[in-house]
Amino acid sequence: MLDRNELKFSPGDCTAIYTDTDKSRPYSIASGTNESELRFAIRKMEDGEVSPWLMDRQPGDIIRMTPPFGWFRPGQEIGEAPFVFIATGTGIAPFLSYQKTFERPPIQCLYGIRSEADAIGFEDLRDSFPTLLAVSREQTSNHHHGRVTDLLDQLSIDPEIHYYCCGLESMINEVGTWLQANGIPLMQIHREVFFHG
Repeated sequence: MLDRNELKFSPGDCTAIYTDTDKSRPYSIASGTNESELRFAIRKMEDGEVSPWLMDRQPGDIIRMTPPFGWFRPGQEIGEAPFVFIATGTGIAPFLSYQKTFERPPIQCLYGIRSEADAIGFEDLRDSFPTLLAVSREQTSNHHHGRVTDLLDQLSIDPEIHYYCCGLESMINEVGTWLQANGIPLMQIHREVFFHG
């Protein structure tokens, strides 16, 4: 969590965060636009160049970052059309930002994670709109065991609905193919890739 310092952003925006050796990675903002702090959903990558450095920061440390940027606008710029969120892992960040900013909810949210401990903000999402959780790498009695794409048969399908997908590229590609096969126009499928593979 960082002091916001009146930084302006829209839900869906990212910022590139720099280490003290000028390595950088883009991270999507998970805060609402009216909050005083900037929050991010960051998974520590053991061989990463930025996330291990970030995990070692202490209160009062200075973090360098770019101004917010991006084109992904979940639930925005579509008038009154209904919409759905689909995320894996830290790809939930822009949807958390949306949930903390706007009152109009998506009709559904599908969220895939590896273990229940990875479910960032799940309770807030579930309390705000219908949210299904898929846990892929451990058994759970409370949620679906498997991949988030296993839940596609529970998705509302209508060519008027906008579908916002964020997270792992393979999930986004699979969801996009499935949606198009079920009659959803490509222009109704919005993508933000967090991890390739």
